[in-house]
Amino acid sequence: MMVKLRGMTWSHPRGYDPMVACSKLWLEKTGVEIAWEKRSLQDFETFPVEELAAAYDLIVIDHPHVGQITRENCLLPLDDAEHADELAATAAGTVGRSYPSYHWQGRQWAFPIDAATQVQAYRPDRLRGPVTDLAEIIPLVAKGRAILPMRSPHVLMTFFTLAAHLGTPCSIEGPEFIARADGEVVLDWMARILSGMDISCYDMDPIAVFDLMGEPDCPYDVCPFIYGYVSYSFAGFRPARIAFADMPVIDGRAPNGSALGGTGIAVSAATRAPEEAKAFARWIAGGPVQAGAYAESNGQPGHSHAWVSDAVNAPALDFYRNTRATLEGAYVRPRHDGYMAFQSEASDIITHGLRTAERHTVLIDKLNRRFAQSF
Repeated sequence: MMVKLRGMTWSHPRGYDPMVACSKLWLEKTGVEIAWEKRSLQDFETFPVEELAAAYDLIVIDHPHVGQITRENCLLPLDDAEHADELAATAAGTVGRSYPSYHWQGRQWAFPIDAATQVQAYRPDRLRGPVTDLAEIIPLVAKGRAILPMRSPHVLMTFFTLAAHLGTPCSIEGPEFIARADGEVVLDWMARILSGMDISCYDMDPIAVFDLMGEPDCPYDVCPFIYGYVSYSFAGFRPARIAFADMPVIDGRAPNGSALGGTGIAVSAATRAPEEAKAFARWIAGGPVQAGAYAESNGQPGHSHAWVSDAVNAPALDFYRNTRATLEGAYVRPRHDGYMAFQSEASDIITHGLRTAERHTVLIDKLNRRFAQSF
């Protein structure tokens, strides 16, 4: 009898196409059929995993959910002892901190299949190369040539990135989110960048920015902090190609501190075929598939086999090589049970504070109070 599984991923070619393509190969290889459905990026970032786990066998998640899903017991741990060698190889091959970002309370709750962090995006037909110093972004903003996605939760992601890059990373354990003086410096930078920017940025997520930048007559040449989307670097994906590079830095620092993103594949605790589901998760996260079918099908792999591959980099304007340093130095967000609600509320706090020119000390105090309450 054929085993049939249901999977849920997110609605973008990068999130959906590789799951369908790899599942077709898996069906030919094992006889296990996986039907994939998709949800919006906004739902992906906020929708309760517990509800998805009740309806699907395989779920694509992001790492900040791990504290919540551990309490809810809605996913199966994936670190089975009999597959220790295979998992160790996957862990060793994963870029940056993507693999450990799904490790919580001694167990592995997902395998990274997609690696991303906030990097720089620019139009190579308009700029000779990426902007290396963040201060150089300010005059580009004044000329209407720079944009930044500020829709929740991306406003908070930029706060995280700047705080960690400046050497004062936001706490992941509490009770204080960030020291008042350090937070003020971060907000000063955000205010400088945003002061001359079109207010439409507050309604934009990365996909909206990329779809706009991919138009021939788009006014924007560069975005300093945005989650990398390799699809937009491919010829023909949009009318104009977008190139990606390491994040612009402050005062010559290394490109460290970017807020880690990406996705992982998890298995529902309610599945009736746990072994078949876990086998697919191990397979799709492995180096050969990641550098092969996954990358070839609009995916953005999480395995270094793909990131160093000439075949994978060539059609993508060297996306992987040009952003690797930023990914390796990325900051892992808080992941405790309670963080997801904080992420939404903190984004609103920062957005309101920046748009109304609220005193930075008042804004930071609000963030610190809410963060302490999230535990």
